[in-house]
Amino acid sequence: MSLIPKKGNVYVVDDDEAVRDSLQWLLEGKDYRVKCFDSAESFLARYDPREVACLIADIRMEGMTGLELQDRLIERKSPLPIVFITGHGDVPMAVQTMKKGAMDFIEKPFKEEELLALVERMLDQARDAFSSHQEAASRDALLARLTTREAQVLERIVAGRLNKQIADDLGISIKTVEAHRANIMEKLNANTVADLLKIALGATAKA
Repeated sequence: MSLIPKKGNVYVVDDDEAVRDSLQWLLEGKDYRVKCFDSAESFLARYDPREVACLIADIRMEGMTGLELQDRLIERKSPLPIVFITGHGDVPMAVQTMKKGAMDFIEKPFKEEELLALVERMLDQARDAFSSHQEAASRDALLARLTTREAQVLERIVAGRLNKQIADDLGISIKTVEAHRANIMEKLNANTVADLLKIALGATAKA
């Protein structure tokens, strides 16, 4: 049984203890699991990318700023959805974060309803991203079972090459190509060529 509440995890990163406490009280009251951090550095040290979660971060903090935190997450290729808390004078900075992929920003003092709606949107996005990540990991695990030669044959099947053309490309017999195709189908748990293409093309799209 999952220990994660149905509504998901929310990270709060803010160097203002009053803001952290307020957000934690609000979100836990709505059945979210909340993890608070007083700095971007402490958050990065404990962030688990395997969790379905979203991030609420102050844009201005002592030490690493919200902008710098976003850059670090981008470097890590993290899909974590982010919304920034801003003061009135920080709006141009907040717009910059959205150009880099932040979902939104909210100005202080923010409305509870607005924040809760954003959190739910972010968690929906996080669930989709996590599902895609799991599917990609599953595909990668299957493809890793192929030998180098089988991978070469699969690459040509995906390119639409016929068995005879694949045999000519690789300097092997048509029967050998057919044997490789059968092994590939078995290893990738594919019943049809369409199944095979979905697995192979899904991995190519991810790459």
